[in-house]
Amino acid sequence: MSLPSFWRAALSLGVVALLASCASPLEKRIERNPDLFAKLSPTDQVLVRQGRLREGMTQEAVFLAWGRPDGVAEGVQKGLKTEQWTYFGSQPVYTDTFYGGWGWGGWGAPGWRRGWGYCGPWDPYWGGYGSSVTYVPYRAASVSFRNDRVTEYLRGPQ
Repeated sequence: MSLPSFWRAALSLGVVALLASCASPLEKRIERNPDLFAKLSPTDQVLVRQGRLREGMTQEAVFLAWGRPDGVAEGVQKGLKTEQWTYFGSQPVYTDTFYGGWGWGGWGAPGWRRGWGYCGPWDPYWGGYGSSVTYVPYRAASVSFRNDRVTEYLRGPQ
C-alpha cells in the first residue's frame, strides 16, 4: 500500500524542514548575511567557514565566524577607536549536600530521631543527601579591534 501523493508531499516537506533546522549556528549566520559574506576576501571566507580569525579581519567577518559578542567595551587608544568583544561560556559545577533528616533509628538507636545522613536501613540517603548542578559563566574568548580591524584575539578559558 502506498501513500497518497498529498501525504508523500507533506512528509517530504517535513523532512526538508527538519534537515534545514540542522544547520550549525555558523552556517545560519552566513545564510542570513550573504552580502556580508560576499564582501569578504576568499581567504577570509575560508577562515569564517572554519570559525577561525586572523589579525586584520573586519568586525563583520568576526561576527560571521564567532557570532554576536556577549559584551562590548569601547574606547580610544593613541587617538584610535578601539573596541573589545567578549564571549562567555558556561561550565557546570556539581554540588553535593549533606544534611540532617528525620528517620527511623539513626546511629543504631530504635525510634524516630533526628540524624545526619544515614536515617534508616531501607534508604541510606533519605533526608541526608542531595545534589545539584549550577552553570557558572566564564570568559571564553575576546577580540580586540583598532579602527574596526582585529588586532588580537584569544580563545579559551580566561
